[in-house]
Amino acid sequence: MNQRARLSLLVVQILIFSLLAGLLGRLFYLQVAAGPKYRDAALSIQSRDVVTPATRGLIVDSSGVPLALNRVGIAVTVDRTKIDRQPDKGISVIKSLAKLLNLQYSDIFQRTRLCGELPKGSRAGCWTGSRFQPIPITKEADPEIALRIVERSDQYPGVSATPVSIRNYPTNAGVNGAHLLGYVGPLTDADLSGANGRSYFRSESIGKAGLEIQYDEYLRGTPGIKTVIVDRKEAVTSTSQNSKPVGGSHLVTSIDVRVQASAESALADAVRRARASGYRSDGGAAVVMDIKNGQILALASYPTYDPNSYERGLTVAEAENLYSEAAGVPALSRALQGLFAPASTFKSVSVVAAANAGYDLNATYDCPSQVEVGTRAFQNFESKAQGRISLKKAIAISCDTIWYRIAFDEWLRDGGLKPKSDANDYFYNAAKGFQVGKKTGIDLPSESSGRLADREWRKSWYEQNKDFYCNYKKRAPKSQQTAFLLQLAYENCLDGDKIRAGDAVNFSIGQGDTVITPLKLAQMYAAIGNGGTIWKPTIAKAIVKTDGTVIKQFTPEKLGEIPASKETMKFLKSALREVVVNGTGAGVFSGFPVAISGKTGTAQVFGKNSNGTQKADTSWFASFGPSEKPRYAVVMMVSQGGFGASTSGIGVRKIYETLFGVQGSKVVSAKIIFPSGVPPVGLPKISPATKVKEAK
Repeated sequence: MNQRARLSLLVVQILIFSLLAGLLGRLFYLQVAAGPKYRDAALSIQSRDVVTPATRGLIVDSSGVPLALNRVGIAVTVDRTKIDRQPDKGISVIKSLAKLLNLQYSDIFQRTRLCGELPKGSRAGCWTGSRFQPIPITKEADPEIALRIVERSDQYPGVSATPVSIRNYPTNAGVNGAHLLGYVGPLTDADLSGANGRSYFRSESIGKAGLEIQYDEYLRGTPGIKTVIVDRKEAVTSTSQNSKPVGGSHLVTSIDVRVQASAESALADAVRRARASGYRSDGGAAVVMDIKNGQILALASYPTYDPNSYERGLTVAEAENLYSEAAGVPALSRALQGLFAPASTFKSVSVVAAANAGYDLNATYDCPSQVEVGTRAFQNFESKAQGRISLKKAIAISCDTIWYRIAFDEWLRDGGLKPKSDANDYFYNAAKGFQVGKKTGIDLPSESSGRLADREWRKSWYEQNKDFYCNYKKRAPKSQQTAFLLQLAYENCLDGDKIRAGDAVNFSIGQGDTVITPLKLAQMYAAIGNGGTIWKPTIAKAIVKTDGTVIKQFTPEKLGEIPASKETMKFLKSALREVVVNGTGAGVFSGFPVAISGKTGTAQVFGKNSNGTQKADTSWFASFGPSEKPRYAVVMMVSQGGFGASTSGIGVRKIYETLFGVQGSKVVSAKIIFPSGVPPVGLPKISPATKVKEAK
């Protein structure tokens, strides 16, 4: 054998030995080094997790009265993975089930359909969870019917019945609290994907709105996991893990059920009263806040809904009604999502602006019936002239024309349509100081930020709408091409990026493009009442474990100060007291034994309702009391409710009657909500007995 052949053979031998070494190394890695990893993977293929959801924590008011608790029910569920295998896709099973449970077939069908399976306009009441979860038809089945379903599994394939924990909102003291509390619901695919940074199990329910979703991580608890090993026939051979569920922690809130019930009742009465007077009155909101720390004692929105309906199972009609404009969109929380022009309640901001601009708050000013601004006449309320009056009286009787003149003069000083680079913008800066246009930061989801229609907003708005207004005749429907709207479109196209004289004067009386939430106005009047401190509104006071251990307490958070001197604040508070003594709120609070300060507001609304009628005014009443040593801010708003005093003002008085124990014109000490004059500071004791505790 020559040298070349020997060399080739050596190379082949080396290659073979290298391959053998590589194979042996890989075999060692798989069986020894990575053995535990693949052993676990193999076990996972043969393992099954049995999840036991944790008992959800309670939500209680400041005295321990339950607002949300749990009770036991029997759920009838449908397994889509099984009934879909039926020749008719489970239709006969669902029809039989509907008859047995005395429910509508259409409702059960809708509840068992994934939202993605239905057309966009027909998804009301659809299943937001996964196909692989048991889909509840009802959680309040009769035990005898549930037993019949279990015994006749051949007749009801894919249908089962099992005891479950039902989230319950007990309406203690008549409290509804739907927009405050929220509700719980099934997991969606987005939840299961971990997009929100949390991991869940399919069988869990989580918070979907209100406090339930805001504090879900505390309320939810930790589910129990039992991991069993099964063979190829799904027979259990052993248990590899068994952890018990850990109940969720309790949420203690600053809400008082008596004040909350009073706010809800007073608001509903205000809506009905406005309707009786001929107004459309399509909704409203009420807020009660502790002005010393920002804690919310009550938050109500009208119309509302039953939060228990989500646990019972929404019918198609109920689901559609939640977002129906004809029904007033009950799902909308008007207190923190509704945006409305603040009207004359905004004049408190204008007082600060005028003082900062150098106007003498103690001087007298003309209050004519109208003021000419350019080519347009801006009218006083009901076109009445009041002569020369003090600024305090102007606030009390709600004179508009004084503010028109001041705002117009300041607009001219700032350069008019050609603003100076160093424009003072006293009115806009005062509004910024009150944090108008910013969210309050309340610990509830989906709060609206409102809108401060200053120069920056105007430029942004123009960029978005210029094309529409400059081509208005082509873009707008014929029904909206009236002489007024055509002229408005022409002006918006010409100089819509500028603050015009009309914009400036409207801003000063809370009209025009600036809109706020009732919660924001409550925050503003709380700041006036306490001397200028703007507090972040809060509802949660503490998170308490089931054994009573406090794991988190929430402290007040100061957000800023009103940009006003002590003298200005003193004048403003005295003017707001004058409103109730000798002004637009005097009739409403006549004979009331506790001094209250406040401001009425009646905001004009542009546009028409769906039935073609002209939209009615928004009714406002913003206040704080007692006047000398303020503790509470109370605000009510009724959309399309008419005058501020006669609709919302009466509602606010009823809330104060509850707070101060007023009957007629007397204070009944036994009925005062907080005898010490201060809402509870400490935390209530929460025990299992709390679950059945009723408000007294």
